[in-house]
Amino acid sequence: MTPVSHECDLLIVGAGPTGLFAAYYAGFRGHRVVVVDSLPELGGQVTAMYPEKQIFDVAGFPSVKGRDLVAGLVEQAASADPTYVLDRTATTLATDDDGVTVGLDDGSTVRAGAVLITAGIGRFSPRPLPAGEGWLGRGLEFFVPSFAPYAGKDVVIVGGGDSAFDWALHLEPVARSVTLVHRRDAFRAHERTVQQVRDSSVEIITKAQVTALNGDDTLESVEITIGDEKTIRPAQALVAALGFVADLGPVQEWGIEVEKRHIVVNSAMQTNLPRVFAAGDVTEYPGKVRLIAVGFGEAATAVNNATVAIDPSAKVFPGHSSDA
Repeated sequence: MTPVSHECDLLIVGAGPTGLFAAYYAGFRGHRVVVVDSLPELGGQVTAMYPEKQIFDVAGFPSVKGRDLVAGLVEQAASADPTYVLDRTATTLATDDDGVTVGLDDGSTVRAGAVLITAGIGRFSPRPLPAGEGWLGRGLEFFVPSFAPYAGKDVVIVGGGDSAFDWALHLEPVARSVTLVHRRDAFRAHERTVQQVRDSSVEIITKAQVTALNGDDTLESVEITIGDEKTIRPAQALVAALGFVADLGPVQEWGIEVEKRHIVVNSAMQTNLPRVFAAGDVTEYPGKVRLIAVGFGEAATAVNNATVAIDPSAKVFPGHSSDA
């Protein structure tokens, strides 16, 4: 069967929070929208990595679970009636005077008046544990999409960043025990979260590494090396929260200006290519702050400026939604 091609006003590459809000906003501007994402589900990194995590820095929500934020964004975007093309990667891009043609990895194409890239950090793969070769399938996990499987278990978390401490904090009331292991005694996580973990029952072991897994068919305990000493902690689950290696993939071959694996944009969220815009974590400009809340504002800026590229007679300012 020949892959189906799509035509639209705005193609959004990336279905994370920024891309979903951009889809809504494009609909508000009257555009036909197609959203492409290499993941099989909507929500990007939030859905893939921390759907149960509480998020505290989105305007209007004192606290919201990742999955609930995504559900709200999907409901909001539905007003634009977007076409979702999931589990597909945008591989090629060609611009001309009338629009942009993007090729997908299944051989299909999307023809659009403009493209908005909201691909987060691009493709991401977890950093492995230094001694963890062959540990997959023996209790080692890189994501915690649900807390329920950890109920009543002894959990060891490796890492010193926000994900490690967030997961420790959320798993502490669910698991039988939680131990956090970090190779240094300084942490990269938010100070408030670090203090909350210190005040909890979580055991923190620093200047240490997990060096062996014990158990036959299932994980029973882990060996932790602290200097020249070794100690054992019970564990039926080991979570490696060591960060991710980002890769923009084919985007880097499109002729877009990239700086440190991020797409350079101007104040209109436009790249160096005509009709190609970017918003969210994937962007780079002076003073950039990588927060979901910032991505929402960038999405609106990008869509409004893309509107003029799609229709030169249009105005950048759309008016207020309350007046629509």
